[in-house]
Amino acid sequence: MADGPSPGRTRVADRTWPWGKQTRGLFMSHASTVAVLGAGALGAAMAMRLGDTGHEVRLWNRAEERARSVAEHAGGVTAVRAVGDAVSGASVVVTVLRDGDAVTQVMSDAIGRLDDDAVWVQASTVGPRYAGALAGLARGHGVAYLDAPVSGSTAPARQGKLVWLVAGAEDVLARARPLLDDLGSSVLHVGTEVEGSAVKLVVNAWMAASTVAMSDVLALCDALGVDHATFVRVLEAGPLAMPYELQKVGVMDDASYAPGFAVQLALKDIELAAAAATPSPLLQAVRDRLEATVAAGHDNDDLAAVDYLRRPPS
Repeated sequence: MADGPSPGRTRVADRTWPWGKQTRGLFMSHASTVAVLGAGALGAAMAMRLGDTGHEVRLWNRAEERARSVAEHAGGVTAVRAVGDAVSGASVVVTVLRDGDAVTQVMSDAIGRLDDDAVWVQASTVGPRYAGALAGLARGHGVAYLDAPVSGSTAPARQGKLVWLVAGAEDVLARARPLLDDLGSSVLHVGTEVEGSAVKLVVNAWMAASTVAMSDVLALCDALGVDHATFVRVLEAGPLAMPYELQKVGVMDDASYAPGFAVQLALKDIELAAAAATPSPLLQAVRDRLEATVAAGHDNDDLAAVDYLRRPPS
């Protein structure tokens, strides 16, 4: 890989970008130096999108080779070895890590290197308890913090169509808004504390439950001799259509479970929800289905892999 710019230097853009934009009455530079911590599927997609939209992106990952692999195929993205170097001088730091333990460990080491005017956008799905602890860590270091998970996976991230579920002070949101707009089609301000993380668990519980339901209804179609295309056409003709799940019909029928949102991550989120509130019988059944899917070796496959039970090996 060709050497990228060092963390303290500004890359000269090779094209013309809209360098300023108006947002909530504040004029801010559109392009910024951004640290993305976490080069998993979502973090990598975010980094590439930000590079495409003119930001100077420093991508850090615990396994450095993963960040390097992303940077090799992404304009405006530089893999940075040390997390402290990634965040130093960045106007926005986005954490997209697996869970609350990972975010806590990484940011406990890195937070002292953040600039005084930096905004920490905490986009990992960690649940309200961890989100509150991370907000406390930010307050203790005088760092502006947004509890800001997203609805959407890798394809929406690359297309700038994520839905942001943001909790935090409005003035902090205004400072980060240009970057959030580049990544998302909607920025929903849902509260001032950790409501973003609470809403994310609810949304993901709905997503997992509806995916399991779609698989079971396809099994019913099979038992009754109903063609899947007919079933989809009926749904599309009325108010019951759910685009996400209609897309899953083809994926399930093809048994093509290329990672979008991994089963193991859906299970993690259901378990976070169960830790916050006793699961209903329905959500317990969804949890059991996810556990069985993971046990069958589909942990890294897309959530559509819950359909494997309908399509046993021949």
